[in-house]
Amino acid sequence: MLGLLVALGRLSTNLAIRYFTISFIRIIQGTPLLMQLFLAFFIPNIFGIQVSPWMAASVGLSVNSSAFLGEIWRGCIQNVPKGQWEAAAALGLGFTIKMRLVIIPQAIRIALPPTVGFLVQLIKGTSLAAIIGFTELTRAGQLLVNITFSPLSVFSVVAACYFMLCWPLTVFSQRLEHRLER
Repeated sequence: MLGLLVALGRLSTNLAIRYFTISFIRIIQGTPLLMQLFLAFFIPNIFGIQVSPWMAASVGLSVNSSAFLGEIWRGCIQNVPKGQWEAAAALGLGFTIKMRLVIIPQAIRIALPPTVGFLVQLIKGTSLAAIIGFTELTRAGQLLVNITFSPLSVFSVVAACYFMLCWPLTVFSQRLEHRLER
């Protein structure tokens, strides 16, 4: 949802909204995800608000993905042929209805491959959340290595788990792309 708001903010005719969104995207895309996770975890503590590693990871990954997905989706929305925009305007459709009924359905077909590609990267990027104390797949692997002293076998299983998460998503995306081509 945040990514869609970023995309629409980027397309806004209101200059203040557009420049705010551009600044947000540049800051988020220009800083490492690891730093964003640190900030999501430690900044609330400065103000006396205790944040769990799970919440900080959720916020950090959501903010990061909103900037990247917002730009992906903005590009896909702008890639819808100009004639479609003009046809919707000629029918007298307002911005919301034009986007919901004409532009977004066509942009989804264009957006599917880069969105899935980014989501696969995001799944793998969750391993960075271990640094703020969130126990995810890679961190669980580290803990098992400390117990078993068998890093090769443990991290081979961790790699297989990541593969089992990402590969079906990619296959599903390919099938959906072929279905939408019809």
